[in-house]
Amino acid sequence: MNELDSHRYLPDVNRLSVLAATIFLAYALSRYINLPVRQLALQLPGIYLAVQINVQVLVALLVAGLTATGANWLLRDHPAMGKRSALEHLLLPALTAWVIALPLFQLPLGPLWWFSFSLGGAVLILVLIAEYVAVDPEDVRHAPAAAGLTAVAFALYLVLAATLRYAGLRLFLILPALSLAVSLVSLRSLRLRLSSQWSLVQVGVITLITAQLAAALHYWPISPVSFGLALLGPAYALTSLLGDLAEGETMRIAVVEPLVVLILVWLSAFWLR
Repeated sequence: MNELDSHRYLPDVNRLSVLAATIFLAYALSRYINLPVRQLALQLPGIYLAVQINVQVLVALLVAGLTATGANWLLRDHPAMGKRSALEHLLLPALTAWVIALPLFQLPLGPLWWFSFSLGGAVLILVLIAEYVAVDPEDVRHAPAAAGLTAVAFALYLVLAATLRYAGLRLFLILPALSLAVSLVSLRSLRLRLSSQWSLVQVGVITLITAQLAAALHYWPISPVSFGLALLGPAYALTSLLGDLAEGETMRIAVVEPLVVLILVWLSAFWLR
């Protein structure tokens, strides 16, 4: 085997099949499970906070945890993994499983649900494969895998923002979910670009700015898609800008691509409002 072929690894088909089947089964069975709804309430001065805990919430969290655990089991088979932590490779699969679950729980059972189920399953499998490839920086497919993971990460953030807006949840429920999601998305994206550091300060800046923007946009009369696009633009632009600056680019050069993307995305959000 030559040196090029020695860096072309793919996950074990049996492990990947077992993991995917388990996750898909959890999605499907959740449609037929009925559990009593529990409500957690907290009365604060001037505000009443109430959160409903139902089977959908439990399944979404369970599937996210199951995916992270299964991804770790899958990645441990990679020759380049060794004994190092697989944490960075678990973030996006867990987020993917969580985001896929949310629209599935809101759609009625029918052709559209099965289409979303199939599409979501395909995306999750591709994410798992791409994360497996990304374990080895010397893999010739590492660059396209990293680009694909970054694109999927921001697409998931868009879907999550639009879904939460469509569900009509209160701000105190939307804001933590969006803040967590943009933290994971930006953290994974910057980690793929800057493999030597975790960029926690940059992620904190991105999360703070997008959270403030989400709080302001929550009260605007715009469509769910426009809401998602309005948040996607700055989330991507800030991640790209801070990544370029961390790589040594000057501000004058680094700001061009994020600014162009931000303008285009915001124009799309305005057009779809």
